[in-house]
Amino acid sequence: MARQPSSHRLPHARPLIGTRIRERRLSLGARQTEVARRAEISAAYLNLIEHNRRPVGEALLTRLAEALEIDATELASDREEALVGALREAAARGAEQQGVTVELDQIAEFAARFPGWASVLAAASRRADALERRLIALSDRMTRDPYLLTTLHEVQSAVTALRSTASILAETPEIETEWRDRFHANLDSDSQRLSRTAQSLVAYLDSFEDEAVPMSPQEEVEAWIVAGQPDPAEAAELASDAAQVMARDLLVAQARDRAALPDAALASAVDGLGEAGGDPALIAARLGRPLDLVLRRLGMLRPGPWAQAGLIVCDGSGATLFRQAAPGFPLPRPGEGCALWPLFEALAQPQLPVARLIETAAGSRFTAWAVAERLLPMGFDGPALSRAQMLFRPAPFQDDRAALGVGSACRICPRPVCAARHEPSILGPA
Repeated sequence: MARQPSSHRLPHARPLIGTRIRERRLSLGARQTEVARRAEISAAYLNLIEHNRRPVGEALLTRLAEALEIDATELASDREEALVGALREAAARGAEQQGVTVELDQIAEFAARFPGWASVLAAASRRADALERRLIALSDRMTRDPYLLTTLHEVQSAVTALRSTASILAETPEIETEWRDRFHANLDSDSQRLSRTAQSLVAYLDSFEDEAVPMSPQEEVEAWIVAGQPDPAEAAELASDAAQVMARDLLVAQARDRAALPDAALASAVDGLGEAGGDPALIAARLGRPLDLVLRRLGMLRPGPWAQAGLIVCDGSGATLFRQAAPGFPLPRPGEGCALWPLFEALAQPQLPVARLIETAAGSRFTAWAVAERLLPMGFDGPALSRAQMLFRPAPFQDDRAALGVGSACRICPRPVCAARHEPSILGPA
């Protein structure tokens, strides 16, 4: 009698393995009944597998590979899964911006049957996404860059001073020699100031082609964080004084958190909980530590299942104190964010933890946990300050719950309808 695999022992389904099994069987000219007999399962169960409706455990995968005369590692290769992920993002973007209906349940089939077209579509979608991000970045810099605005104001100030001095000289032909010399000196000084400022402005505009150029002290610090937070002594080598101060403060805060919850203790707790090590509340309970501390430490240390986690910390005004992105979760410019982020939901209800499944405009899903605490740095006689932290990581592929649609910031969010929107998007209506 054919053996039926026990579903409760199987790992999660590989999205394309069933299609690959079918394609391999057809290439061999083998019948389902023949392959099923060799793999010791029923033909009906093989049919469900080939239509990606049943998961495939390691033991069954080995038997199927032997029946199909192919290496099991090649049969289970996940190289197409990245392609499927890119196609899902393209589908989500098309559904969001164009209002088209995409057959999501056929994406794996499409990628397997037409890998060339699927790759072209995924590449075109990635390029469009990159160009869109570039447009947003340039537009944002042109309209909100504090250095650019200050420099333009300096140019305007120098031009106004030059014109004012020149007008006085032109309209007052009979002027004392002493005052004329003073005005000439002013013209020389203002013209040199205008020349220096104009040269700096041109150099800065040329740097727009370099996406790595920091635009604010916080962005300098974030670039330093992305680089892995080099030797603390290198914090003194950041370009601006403000960035150096922020980096030193960050190191002090991290050292304080590390002393309260050492790396080894956190990593041991995550490993000791097994699958439950993916729940920050259970980790906090096991360690007997506050949830806000555990969230921050998980986002900094990134042990085990938290390797791709992102972390955002903000104060009571919503100003970000620390940001570390997760793959597929674009962060806006410092000072901006989406009002629907669980981070701000937690900020509105201190001490009450918030857990949400969220989805970006590009279709990427994340599980997010957030909590805010009250701080009394000035004692009971001073005001209570708030600090909130949000830890988030890519959601499991099989999580099919309804997700909360979020963006990065209203100005660059393509969602046409949103109760939290406070300004139009530069991307225009969807």
